[in-house]
Amino acid sequence: MLWDNIEKRDVNLASNKDVLAVQNFLSRFDLTFAPEQIEYTTVFLRNEKIVATGSLAGEVLRNIAVDESLQGEGVTASVVSELITQAVQRSRYHYFIFTKPDKSHLFGGLGFNEIARVEPYCVLLESGLGSIKSFCQNLAKQAAVLPAGKRAALVMNCNPFTLGHKALIEKAAAENEAVIVLVVSEENSAFPFAVRKQLIEAGVKEYNNVLVIPGGGYVISAATFPGYFTKGEATILAQTRLDAAIFGKYIAPALKIQKRYIGEEPYCPTTRTYNEALQEVLPAFGIEVCQTPRFGTEQAISASEVRSLIRCGDDISLAKISSMVPSTTYEFLLSEEAKPILAKIRANVSRH
Repeated sequence: MLWDNIEKRDVNLASNKDVLAVQNFLSRFDLTFAPEQIEYTTVFLRNEKIVATGSLAGEVLRNIAVDESLQGEGVTASVVSELITQAVQRSRYHYFIFTKPDKSHLFGGLGFNEIARVEPYCVLLESGLGSIKSFCQNLAKQAAVLPAGKRAALVMNCNPFTLGHKALIEKAAAENEAVIVLVVSEENSAFPFAVRKQLIEAGVKEYNNVLVIPGGGYVISAATFPGYFTKGEATILAQTRLDAAIFGKYIAPALKIQKRYIGEEPYCPTTRTYNEALQEVLPAFGIEVCQTPRFGTEQAISASEVRSLIRCGDDISLAKISSMVPSTTYEFLLSEEAKPILAKIRANVSRH
């Protein structure tokens, strides 16, 4: 180490004492720390007191903070280097940092490039193999199979795919020459990404102008929108606008999108705030936001209600589900492949 009496140590995320020490240190920087969201945390200590820390969660380097007395001494670089080393050991070579605007210059000097910012809240930067530019080039190649003309986009999690989701896609397909459904790729839902994408593709097979592709790391991901999965209500305002700005600045031009379709959200406050962010941000990029009422008769159909009925597990609940999802989704729910997923849902009360 370059600094006297400083020791680097891995944090035991199962230790209440270690976690509390990190939480207390980060609170000085208005940062929170939830060990269940983290896979690795390092601390730098002087006389057994934390003077710097950082954590790794997937491709995201997060909760990076350095004591004021050591700022400018290269400690931030050492924290980032340690986190990247841990990521490489996990075969990850692309990295995101989500930070405050007044701290972004610290990471720019370490080889991170700014993707987008939302003043005065946050900045998203990236480094390593791959970039949003190459991601968008790949998106454009995939969308080249679609017919020319007006293009619309929908971003969907579909946990699982319901008749409500299908109705929104059907409306977009009827009103535009081409429609692109970007499927949230994060593995934080009861139904795995591969299954969710498969159910959407099966459910919209009848429409020859609809393309279903992965949203990847730049669309409602743990980097662009951690509050969607972590319930970070204090930061959702910033994160929703960051995700909307990235879509407007990069994703929409690559796919030649002119409209973004969303459904009304009567249940989830986070999704409702996200819809508001899209309506506020996207028009500045020339993108029309089309919000439609939720599909349903007596009450709006939602994937969360389908999961609630799965938890019940009785014949009446199964009959209700059959009226809320396409036949392709229902057939999957009755299959052997679905059994581990259904068991997981019944054992968990998570909103995802």
